[in-house]
Amino acid sequence: MLSLALVVIYTTRGAFLSPLALVVVAAIGLAAMLLQVRLHKDVSTRIRTPLWLNALGLVCALGAVLADFFHLSANLSMVTALGAVVCFAISGVRVLRTLRKRNN
Repeated sequence: MLSLALVVIYTTRGAFLSPLALVVVAAIGLAAMLLQVRLHKDVSTRIRTPLWLNALGLVCALGAVLADFFHLSANLSMVTALGAVVCFAISGVRVLRTLRKRNN
């Protein structure tokens, strides 16, 4: 979570208007959460996120980067960035739900 906090603190306000910035923040958040789960020592059961969902998020993120790099339609860039953020968010929610169920 420290990496996500550093990105948010040291990034200007205008940078968050870019769809790529949203994808980066979402990816850092998901990676930080998965790393925290991986490094947690008292995890008795494995927590798995759907590989296809993370792969779809990466494909959407790559699509957003390429759409921005090649100056394609702004709508295409926004839609693919939104798709990546949604995929990463759903994956994160599934991990958190599994952790919550196990603690109860």
